[in-house]
Amino acid sequence: MTTRVLIADDQEMVRAGFALILAAQPGIDVVAQCADGVEALEAARRLRPDVALLDVRMPRLNGLEVTRRLAGPGVLDPVRVVVVTTFDLDEYVHAALRAGACGFLLKDAGPTLLVEAVRAAAAGESLISPAITVRLLQRFAAAAPAPDSRAGEMLSERELDVVRLVARGGTNAEVGAELFISLGTVKAHLSSVQTKLSARNRVEVAAWAWENGVVGPTGGTDGPA
Repeated sequence: MTTRVLIADDQEMVRAGFALILAAQPGIDVVAQCADGVEALEAARRLRPDVALLDVRMPRLNGLEVTRRLAGPGVLDPVRVVVVTTFDLDEYVHAALRAGACGFLLKDAGPTLLVEAVRAAAAGESLISPAITVRLLQRFAAAAPAPDSRAGEMLSERELDVVRLVARGGTNAEVGAELFISLGTVKAHLSSVQTKLSARNRVEVAAWAWENGVVGPTGGTDGPA
């Protein structure tokens, strides 16, 4: 199946560069290039792309607000949004993820990560720039209150195993290989976890794991008793 992508950035060269990279990939079709947030919102609602790549700072309507309107809480048929920006600011990362984005990339992440982020989003997974990931998770852990020993009680032991690996950035395929289970089983566990935690995506699952001490900063996988 072809993944249909919308690109929104106020810099024409950035839009054109992303479009060239993505259009050269098999199975990816760039269906729109937008210069501001209002144009992006209207095009996304009209064209229903599989993935929207949104810059943060855009005229008329910023990318975070566009993300919230396309993928945020209460949106019945959300678009998968990957935020791509020049600005490596924690407040942007948190705001984008809370608004419903399923990925966050820096513009200098390179063509490979750009393509991987689009494919991950289309597959229902998430990708965050490696330069941001460790700092983001450390901040979740540092800002979290004392771990709740009951946090994992609603999840089965296998679901907790999946959550711990997801919280450390594992893809579905990597989680399956680590736990010796099929890709379909990983997806089923994640779907169950998201329902139980009322999490919209795997990023929120990872945040919950770090905030509740299900996975710790030392690199171990010991969860709450």
